[in-house]
Amino acid sequence: MNFTHFGIYQTLLSQAEKLRKHNRQGSIKTKERYFQAMQRFCRYLASEWRLQKLSNIAPKHIEGYAEFLKQSHKSPSTIKTDLAAIRFYHDLISKPRYELPDNSSLKLSRRKFLGFDRTWSNVEFNLMLNYATKANREDYVCAMYLAYYAGLRIHECCRIDTATAENALKSGVLAIKGKNGKIRTVTINEIISFELRTLLDTTERGAKLFVPNDMPTHIYIKQLQHFISYHRDKLPPRDDKERLTFHGLRHTFALNKYNELMDRGYTDIQAKREVSKLLGHERADVTRIYLSGVGKERGGGE
Repeated sequence: MNFTHFGIYQTLLSQAEKLRKHNRQGSIKTKERYFQAMQRFCRYLASEWRLQKLSNIAPKHIEGYAEFLKQSHKSPSTIKTDLAAIRFYHDLISKPRYELPDNSSLKLSRRKFLGFDRTWSNVEFNLMLNYATKANREDYVCAMYLAYYAGLRIHECCRIDTATAENALKSGVLAIKGKNGKIRTVTINEIISFELRTLLDTTERGAKLFVPNDMPTHIYIKQLQHFISYHRDKLPPRDDKERLTFHGLRHTFALNKYNELMDRGYTDIQAKREVSKLLGHERADVTRIYLSGVGKERGGGE
């Protein structure tokens, strides 16, 4: 990048930084990932187009950048995430000059995923619950139930405070904020209700139900993940290469819900659409990943 291009890049980066400061959507991790993508895009705009205003981003710039990423041998997953970041920032611009094209018009390759089965069997789930109970970690027990029966992500569990839990117990429905600040509601069963009441009894009013006031959320998440990774070696061996993770409980929820809906007479498309909605992303390609275990024996693959 020559001196002129670098100056344009700095101008674009300054504009992106202003948009970033005013953004309140998404998790810290998503915000950082998207800003890194915008940095790369600004570098491309400066070098290839000498564009000086983000508000002037046009379809030709997106089309050119998508092709540039493909020629750079970036994976379909990386390309789609980078383009999502660009559209996200474009939506933050008050008066953009052009409307950006969607992925269907860019002829992007479909994302490819390894067909690992990440679901937990009933035996694995119950043994891990026992380990958590013996360790006097009722919070871990509750978090695992929320993932297994309601499909919550680990960071979504960490967001639950006493007010959210109390409202869920009154209504039978838990309102949770997911990725990009998207709110969805999930029905809670008697098991989850019991666990929420148990944690409420030992949590100061107004505090988070899982994360202690003096602990950063990411530290709590690492501790829970470490607990699972430590105890999973005590579980019966698995045939596949994918090791058990907390996120695998979300896969188990998706598979169990899909099987339940199919038993109730839903078509394959209807069942997958409903599962997608419950997972909180509503993307067909991601739903297929969660349902990679379709075909396992009903009841968790014991």
